[in-house]
Amino acid sequence: MEEEDHQKVSDLIKELVLRLLSRNPTSDSHALDPDSPDFRNSLRYAVRLLSSRMTPSIAPDAAAIAESIKRRLATQGKSSEALTFAELYTKFASKTGLGSVNNKWAVLYLLKNIADDRKAAKTQLDSSVLLPHLALNNAESGNRYRVSRTLGSKEKDWRNGVLLVSKDPENRREIAFREFVNLVKEENEVCEEVLVRDVLYACQGIDGRYVKFDKNADGFVLPDLVKVPRATRVVVRKLCELGWLFRKVKGYISESMDRFPAEDVGIVGQAFCAALQDELSEYYKLLAVLEAQSMNPIPLVSEKACSENYLSLRRLSVWFAEPTVKMRLMAVLVDKCRVLRGGAMAGAIHLHAQHGDPLVHEFMRCLLQRVCSPLFEMVRSWVLEGELEDIFAEFFILGQPVKAESLWRDGYRLHAGMLPSFISQSLAQRILRTGKSINFLRVCCEDRGWADAATEAATAAGTTTRRGGLGYGETDALESLVDEAAKRIDKHLLDVMYKEYKFKEHCLAIKRYLLLGQGDFVQYLMDIVGPELSEPANTISTFKLAGLLETAIRSSNAQYDDSDILDRLRVKMMPHETGDRGWDVFSLEYDARVPLDTVFTESVMARYLRIFNFLWKFRRVEHALIGAWKTMKPNCITSHSFTKLQCAVKFQLLSTLRRCQVLWDDMNHFVTNLQYYIMFEVLEVSWSNFSSELEVAKDLDDLLAAHEKYLHSIVEKSLLGERSQTLCKSLFLLFDLILRFRSHIDRLYEGICELEARMESSLPSRDKSKSRRPVSDKASEPGSWISDGRKALTQRAGEFFRNTGQELDEIAKEYSSLLEDFLSQLPVQQHVDLKFLLFRLDFTEFYSRSGPSL
Repeated sequence: MEEEDHQKVSDLIKELVLRLLSRNPTSDSHALDPDSPDFRNSLRYAVRLLSSRMTPSIAPDAAAIAESIKRRLATQGKSSEALTFAELYTKFASKTGLGSVNNKWAVLYLLKNIADDRKAAKTQLDSSVLLPHLALNNAESGNRYRVSRTLGSKEKDWRNGVLLVSKDPENRREIAFREFVNLVKEENEVCEEVLVRDVLYACQGIDGRYVKFDKNADGFVLPDLVKVPRATRVVVRKLCELGWLFRKVKGYISESMDRFPAEDVGIVGQAFCAALQDELSEYYKLLAVLEAQSMNPIPLVSEKACSENYLSLRRLSVWFAEPTVKMRLMAVLVDKCRVLRGGAMAGAIHLHAQHGDPLVHEFMRCLLQRVCSPLFEMVRSWVLEGELEDIFAEFFILGQPVKAESLWRDGYRLHAGMLPSFISQSLAQRILRTGKSINFLRVCCEDRGWADAATEAATAAGTTTRRGGLGYGETDALESLVDEAAKRIDKHLLDVMYKEYKFKEHCLAIKRYLLLGQGDFVQYLMDIVGPELSEPANTISTFKLAGLLETAIRSSNAQYDDSDILDRLRVKMMPHETGDRGWDVFSLEYDARVPLDTVFTESVMARYLRIFNFLWKFRRVEHALIGAWKTMKPNCITSHSFTKLQCAVKFQLLSTLRRCQVLWDDMNHFVTNLQYYIMFEVLEVSWSNFSSELEVAKDLDDLLAAHEKYLHSIVEKSLLGERSQTLCKSLFLLFDLILRFRSHIDRLYEGICELEARMESSLPSRDKSKSRRPVSDKASEPGSWISDGRKALTQRAGEFFRNTGQELDEIAKEYSSLLEDFLSQLPVQQHVDLKFLLFRLDFTEFYSRSGPSL
């Protein structure tokens, strides 16, 4: 029955071919002969089309496929044919009802594929590439063709994309497989099993039988003399990339271990090599499994594998997918870290951990945990113990041997090149300060209380003081530990500085004695050392001045200060030159011992000395003005002795004294306001701000910053800053001029005393006994006014007062000029307090109206 059906189908196909050929005007009569080659080819083509399975890959849309056919005809330059097809499709689509085709899209799709198949035939391509087909047997069936799948059959027997013959008594399928195997053997000189084993050898860095390492190509290659298909050669080359990567990683490990310990590989580098070696150990395990599987034969396509654990090149590519990714990443890290070490190496590896692939991210996390373990142990040891365990200089904190006074500032510093990228700059600064605080307490303060604070910090942070408590990826735990340790240790450090070493009391002592804030002490000291300091500097005894300092302390309220503070106060004579007086070289110094010398360093004390010299000279000027006022007391001119002088001489005397008083008032106004500014606007305000900042200081850095700000404020406001050098020079010129005025007053007083003595000597004896002022010894000397006559006395008195008045006019004129220059510079100063000084000095705008430049 089945044979009859096949026969009917064959007869119908032959009838269809005959009708088609007879309608083709290009076909000759010979093509209509059933035994002719042309007819047999056409019949074979028709059977292949009808027996094919045209499964479209697009949605069934008749309009869309019609539009595609029209577009193709138009792009091929067949516009007329495109129009004709459009008209035919319109008529074809409009037909409905009985006798019409329901599945119009299938007809169009068939015609389109036939056109494509003919086009492929013209290009001499095998038409089976486009359409699956059945072989036609016309040798033994007498031109009767047998198809395995008839039109309309619902049987489906597809396997691996090949249409199988439903009945194959001649076993054509087995014959085709054998032919394929023979073809493969002809194209491959080396079987796949051998290539698989060679690839496994290459992945271990070992040359195989055919696959060997080529130095020129820098990789494992399969020689061109070995006859294998191109696809196989490409697969082998891709698989051997893993061996090239393995050689690089293995070579780095061997090189690093060979250099250790002769060279500084570092413990971070050793940890990196150990982590890489562990990954290679896992890689060796995989290769061992694959080596066992490679012993099983690879089955043919037609055979059913006796075991699923065979290994082919394609299976090997699947096995090597993940190891290749890891090995490629390790090779990149090896290249990156070849010249790095310590924190820089950990930071470079961390940059590659920022990856979106979960496999890479997890691999890098495990690797970094091993690599960063020594680094985090250094951080733990430094933060909790103050120990810098860094033999190979890998840590981001560097230490150097310094004196105790320089331990905090210069003993330790950050090494930016070794700071890993996963530790921020602010966190690194806190880590540095915490360890420095422990070492400062241990070395400078000889304190051991920091150990309890460190233990409390570890407990509060939820970690332990033992090794291994921190690791990579625990940045929050690290920050918590550092914050807790810094808070507790810094607080303990400040408590030690304030309570045990009395830092605030020493700062107050420096303010009172070096900044001359203790008024009674300064005044008494200046009174008793004044005569001594008026002598040449090279004749002054330091021991005598030290005794005078002790006397001043015991004679003032300074005697009630702590003995430790008073013992630190000493006299210091600065280097002097020829012609210098004691006033120019005298100074006081304060001995700041460990740990106070961390704050009061040599440079800081030099700045204090500079401020002291300025204030000491200013106090000397103030002291000189007070002495001048004592000299110019009114009772020196009210004596009745001057009533007998000539009117001209008396007028010169009174005029000179009046001008001296006016000039003294002007100078006293300037000095008084300047003293108020220095003492209250500069020293007291700066001290108040400094005290407030000490109350909120959280660590020693804050304390140092507060003191530096305090000292800088005094220097800048006292006209001693770099931007006030010109103003400071003008001020010192005014000081020198005021001291010169004091000398002038002293000479004038001596002259008036001689004149008064002469006047008294000329009085009757009863009046002499009433005189209160003793006669100067100089009055009895030859050439004095007393030894001369009255006329000569009057003449010399007039000349003396005239010369004194001229010199006084010169001083007054020079003072006005210097004061005007000083006041003119105040408005342009940067500091606002200096502008406030101008407001105090020129409150009534007297100088603004008198001076055009103000």
